[in-house]
Amino acid sequence: MMLLNKRIPASYIWNKVKYDLLYVLSVSLLVYYVTEKYKHFLPEMPFTIPAFLGTAISILLSFKISQSYERWWEARKVWGAIVNDSRSFVIQLQTLVGRGNEELIKKIAFRQIAWCYCLGQSLRGLDPTSGLEKFICSEDLEAIKQHNNKALALLQLHAHDIKDLKEDNQLNDFGQVQLDNTLVRLCDAQGKSERIKTTIFPVTYRLFLHAFIYLFVITLSIALNNVAGIFEIPLLLIISCAFFLLEKSATHMQDPFENRPTDTAVTTIARTIEINIKQLLKENQIPEPLKAEFFYSL
Repeated sequence: MMLLNKRIPASYIWNKVKYDLLYVLSVSLLVYYVTEKYKHFLPEMPFTIPAFLGTAISILLSFKISQSYERWWEARKVWGAIVNDSRSFVIQLQTLVGRGNEELIKKIAFRQIAWCYCLGQSLRGLDPTSGLEKFICSEDLEAIKQHNNKALALLQLHAHDIKDLKEDNQLNDFGQVQLDNTLVRLCDAQGKSERIKTTIFPVTYRLFLHAFIYLFVITLSIALNNVAGIFEIPLLLIISCAFFLLEKSATHMQDPFENRPTDTAVTTIARTIEINIKQLLKENQIPEPLKAEFFYSL
């Protein structure tokens, strides 16, 4: 999935921060009660303290958003390379393999389509073999089920077919090197995607950031002890909402393969690859591109 340039519903935004705002509301009411009851005993809180904390939170948020976007953009570049290499792979098969191997080329090309869907589903924690029966034979499907990494098993089947073509003199040395290089790039792209998926952004960073936001709310509430609660509490909620929304956006971007609206649109990209490859093969039944039904693409 991937957010599109469309109007994002308020319900989506509200669901991201509702629990955080509930905590802020509880803290704000508690602090307001304490400051009202013990205002004569509490020292006056200068505005420079919440201002300093707000500045620190802004810097931390800026860093996290930058790092999160970098991870998301890397994932998108990796899948852009998968698009290019998938197209190149089929064109290389058509131009480098000897005549009379059209059926085998079609089999490998359809297996490449299956690989794209398989990898995307695997990264999202879904069944990696779901829907693959449309693109690969039952023999290949049974073969990859013996592997933990189904996408890697599909690349291995590619390599075996290329080896057989070379041994049958249907592929020269130069052609084998070119196809092997493309397979290496596809395997490299898979490894990069898996690295992004399995590398966890430090959880303590998020916990400390939330602690700073709550501390900011407490100090600002004390500093606003002369403001009526009917104005003070909504103000605290609005300010903290902005911080939490930015933090949630960064948290979602840092994990681009979690089957969320902020994900890299791996299913849509795989469908694009399917369309391109089938057109290269001059197939009659070409699927339509996936259209976004909501505010994000699949």
